[in-house]
This record gives sequence, C-alpha cells and structure tokens, in this order.
Amino acid sequence: MPVYLDSSEPGFEAAFTALLGAKREDAPDVDDIVAGIIADVRARGDAAVIELTAKFDKLDLTPETLAFSEAEIEAHCARVPPAEAEALELAAERIRAYHVRQMPENAQWTDPEGATLGWRWGAVSAAGLYVPGGLASYPSSVLMNAVPAQVAGVERLVVACPTPGGVVNPLVLYAARLAGVETVYRIGGAQAIAALAYGTQAIDPVDKITGPGNAFVAAAKRRVFGRVGIDMIAGPSEILVIADAENDPDWLALDLLSQAEHDESAQSILITTDAAFGRKVAEAVEKRLKTLERREIAGKSWRDFGAVITVQTLEEAAKLSDRIAPEHLELCVADPEPLAARIKHAGALFLGQWTPEAIGDYIGGPNHVLPTARSARFSSGLSVMDFLKRTTVARMTPEALAAIGPAAETLAKSESLEAHGLSVRARLDKLNR
Repeated sequence: MPVYLDSSEPGFEAAFTALLGAKREDAPDVDDIVAGIIADVRARGDAAVIELTAKFDKLDLTPETLAFSEAEIEAHCARVPPAEAEALELAAERIRAYHVRQMPENAQWTDPEGATLGWRWGAVSAAGLYVPGGLASYPSSVLMNAVPAQVAGVERLVVACPTPGGVVNPLVLYAARLAGVETVYRIGGAQAIAALAYGTQAIDPVDKITGPGNAFVAAAKRRVFGRVGIDMIAGPSEILVIADAENDPDWLALDLLSQAEHDESAQSILITTDAAFGRKVAEAVEKRLKTLERREIAGKSWRDFGAVITVQTLEEAAKLSDRIAPEHLELCVADPEPLAARIKHAGALFLGQWTPEAIGDYIGGPNHVLPTARSARFSSGLSVMDFLKRTTVARMTPEALAAIGPAAETLAKSESLEAHGLSVRARLDKLNR
C-alpha cells in the first residue's frame, strides 16, 4: 500500500521527512567492483572490454565487431515498421526544433576603458552517449542524448548500447541514424564507460559522456568524471502529480504508473486538496495494476514508494513540491500557470490535465533526461548546454592596460605573486617611456 499523509494531522512533518529520506537506490555497494573494471580496461583495452562483455552480456565479440558495421545498421534499420519509423522521425524533428532554440549567442563589447571583452561558445569535440540495453532499451533516449549534441555541433558522436545475448533493438539503431550517430558500440556497463573515457585500441576516447544506466554505470561515471565530463548521475524515475478533484482518477492513475513501471525503485506521488479524490486515484491505480503488463514492477514501486498526500491549499502543495524537487511534475489543476509560477525546483513541468508526462518522454520536444533524487534543486535536464563550452575573450589596448593595470599589479602584490605583478608592470613601464 502507498503511504497516505495529511498535512493537517499531527506527525505529518516527521512522516513527510521520512518519505523524502527513503532510500530508493536498491543497489549493492558496487564502487570497488567498478574501480577494478575501470583499471582493467585502462590496462588491457579491447581485451578487457571483450572479456567483460562475454561475462556480463553473454556476447562474444572481437575488436572488429565491438561496433555495428554499416551493413548491420542498414539491415536492422530496414526491419523497423513504417509506423514506428514515422513516429521516431516526428520525435526527432520536434526534439531538434526545441533544442535549436537553446543555442546561446556569442557576445563581444568594448568597455569604457577601451578593453574588448566577451565570450564565445564551442562544442566539445567528441561525445559518448550511453543507452541502456536489454529490457530497458529505449530509442527515445538515443534521440534525447544525440539530437542536442548534434545541434550543439559535436563533431564525433558515438553510442554505447549493450546487446545482451546478441539481441538488438532495431529502433535504437534507427534513432541513432536519425540523430547523425555514425558509430554504435554493442557494449555496456562500467566497461563501456571506461572505454569511452580512456579509449582502447579500437575505441577512441570522448570528451563527454551522457545518458542513464544502472548502478554500475552510475558508479563508473562518478569515477571517470574529471577525465571526461558527464551530464549527471541518474537515479530511479519519479513523478509528482498535484491535482484538484476536477480530474479523471483513471488518467492520473495511469500517469503515476507511467513512472512506476520503469523500475521497482521508482517513486510516484500524488498531492491533492481533496482526500476523497486521492482515494479514488489510489483505487484506480490498484485496478490498473491488475491488467498492466509490467504490473509486478509497477506494483512493487507503488507499494514500497508511492504516496498520496492531502493538503489544504495549492500554495501548500507547491511548497511541498519544492522540498521533493521532483524529476517530473504534473500540475493537473484548473489554472496551472499561477501554480507553476510558485514552483522553484522541478526537472520538468507538465501543465494541465491534457499534458501527461509520457508526452515528454517521447514527442513533446523538451529533453527527458532529467535530474532525479532531489537534484533538481541545483541542476537541470540535458540540453545543448551540456555539449557546449564557453571561452572568455579579452583584448587590452595600451590605454585600457594603463587604466586598469595598476590595480592588477596591486592585487598581485597583495597575494604575493610577484611574476603576476611584474608581467603587468613590464608593459606599463613600456608605456611610460
């Protein structure tokens, strides 16, 4: 059974705090294992990746077959049903159009002292995009990672997607083709992250790694950060729905289950101003769980981590939402805009009852790679900015250096950095001759 909380009851604060602190990452201590895997890949390269792929994915590879060949990609893409191909094409088009608008502009100006200042943006040279394989093989994740990288101008895009037992999802390869990815490696886990970060004989290293994965992938991304950039450490999926009673309980039940079916550790929470309506939604969830294909996963998630919270006002709901800082936040209320204006912390907002979170997972346009585990308090979803670097630009004229150089020299002396001050003084002396 999910947790039922009422903000007007004694003990609510303690119960809500416990809900926030519940550990959902049902993973063993994998860091030592991952450290060994990374060290092995760094030492032995392809041989280590091939051995680990055989061990974990039951797939025998050679250096020549680590990546799909062009002929294999063509053959698999040809198997994609027309309706699914069209849907992916529409998704790619909408995702691209959204992310094009995110591109920042270069800037340059001359300040009152005559110095030219500014910045310019440039893409990372190479990005490695991790896409989970097996049962959790999502072509939508390929588009969400690769399209913003392509829009940003990344020159080399590669995908790592494991194929346990050699089972391939043709949609993943079709999505990669749509997003301009030329190389798709059939490897996964910590060994794939290590290979992308450090390179092997057959795999060139990248500058940034993005994309979700299991506990081993997350631990590997933590360990290689610094050698390469990463987007974020993804945790279990989560959704918060704030709703009034003027909604269809079954619709909201399906919205809650749309995240619960991802993972037994996913979390679905409903906040409502009507306790009776909250009960109706919970009843609708139970009814849907009887027929849902992934009912065992979704049912465990709902029973172990689900919650129905009754509040007195929508303002109170917004305050609780900011403490949760959810990955996905649906505002299923009569007038969602004023409520949205109160929200400070959320990975993605979905406004009104006609905007289910699922539309954002596939076709809406905004990215579905979002901060989890309350990290929306300080981070954002994946965007073109994750694949760009900002370089600052400065140019002094003799007049500008004469105006501000003495202050720089003074500060250098105060920090006991003699050469800093002398490098400025040498030029000032030249001007004073």
